[in-house]
Amino acid sequence: MLRPVNPSTGAALRTVPAGVAADADLAVASARRTVDGGAWSRAAPGERKAVLDRWAQLIAGDSAALDAADAVEMGKPVRLAAFNARAAAGLVRFNAEAVDKCFGAVLPSDHPSTVVQMRMPRGVVAAITPWNFPTYNAVLKVAPALAAGNCVVLKPSELASESAFRLAKLALEAGLPPGAFNVVPGRGETVGRALAEHMDVDMVTFTGSSKVGKLMLQAAGASNMKAVLTECGGKSPHIVFDDGLDLDLVAANIAATLSANTGQICSVGSRLLVQDTIEEVLTHKIVACLQAIRPGDPLDPETTYGPLASQAQLDRVMRYLDAADQDGADLVHGGERILEDAGGYFVQPAVFVNVPPDSRIAREEIFGPVLAVLSFKDADEAIRLAKDTPYGLAAYVWTSRMDVGFQVSKALQTAITVVNGQAQGTLGAGFGYSGEPAGLSGRGVEGGVAGLESYTRRQTVWFNHG
Repeated sequence: MLRPVNPSTGAALRTVPAGVAADADLAVASARRTVDGGAWSRAAPGERKAVLDRWAQLIAGDSAALDAADAVEMGKPVRLAAFNARAAAGLVRFNAEAVDKCFGAVLPSDHPSTVVQMRMPRGVVAAITPWNFPTYNAVLKVAPALAAGNCVVLKPSELASESAFRLAKLALEAGLPPGAFNVVPGRGETVGRALAEHMDVDMVTFTGSSKVGKLMLQAAGASNMKAVLTECGGKSPHIVFDDGLDLDLVAANIAATLSANTGQICSVGSRLLVQDTIEEVLTHKIVACLQAIRPGDPLDPETTYGPLASQAQLDRVMRYLDAADQDGADLVHGGERILEDAGGYFVQPAVFVNVPPDSRIAREEIFGPVLAVLSFKDADEAIRLAKDTPYGLAAYVWTSRMDVGFQVSKALQTAITVVNGQAQGTLGAGFGYSGEPAGLSGRGVEGGVAGLESYTRRQTVWFNHG
């Protein structure tokens, strides 16, 4: 049995059955029967759209319960609108509208023939999702997979699986055929591995650590060479130039994103690369903003800052705080346990200055509220520092000069670069990731129409005539 824990109190929640490889086999077999039967895979685009629209409405109607489940199981404050259940409902609506926007093509031919390339469902898709945004991350994968006509087996994180069960029930209520959306709870080393290695799974879509992402690729290669989409780690920089921006606004944005979901976001800007002429003043402004957080029960609408998701995650963050000190960085704010009497996994956001570029907190993903501050003199040095990481997920550039913004953006190998703020209104572009991650941040496209196309395969049909 799985025994998830409320990270705000350390108290055990209800037990959840722990699936094993045999359960994964049953779920895959159920999905395969539904694929072969055609009730979903051969349904007209308009029919799939109608079902997904109803699912979106039901998710929106159940959003309070879904958000509460995520708050209790992993600590995401219900006040945090980013990546909540209503945003997940919006993802479903987008994919419903995009069902008939994935076009095939008629290809040129030198012979008396007509060559048609169609986009077809891949078949059975295994989706393996993390704990940091349980509802949103599940929908980010399940919605486009279903919109493309696939059937899905979802393995949610063992830390937070309640929202996955609710989503599946709502999908059945919306009219999705039985077998089209299956949920198997369990641990990654059992259910996740079984799905990745399964010979009857046509695609694996995974979000999580780069270490496990590599295992997904290895499992696919060792089995049936199934398609693999991975969205993995990041070490995203904020790059701030001294050219006239309002530093109060910059500081507020950096502090808000660092503390959102307790820094447990793959694209969080955990490195601050700041021009040396404004390093001290900007750091002080960020610290002042972080002092205004309201830690507490994530179910409380007044709470702005929740706990880390688990004891293991708390231990990980504390190890990096110790490593920062060993590597010679100077702590100027936070880094201490707070609300310990509650029994939960709360830690203050930490800010380090004088961070050596080769230190662990400057190069490795922490997945927590830890900011490493490094300075630069000019754009060339900023680019060099920004690229000095094995990751390539996101970057945030702050400048009043368009030429500098384009210079830095073009030089960085990231899936998304945002100039002066955060990505806004990105349903059409996907969660910023209609670009492809570089390095250890993964492979493939997730989000938007391009992300929907990831869940299809191109099939060419050659008609000879004349």
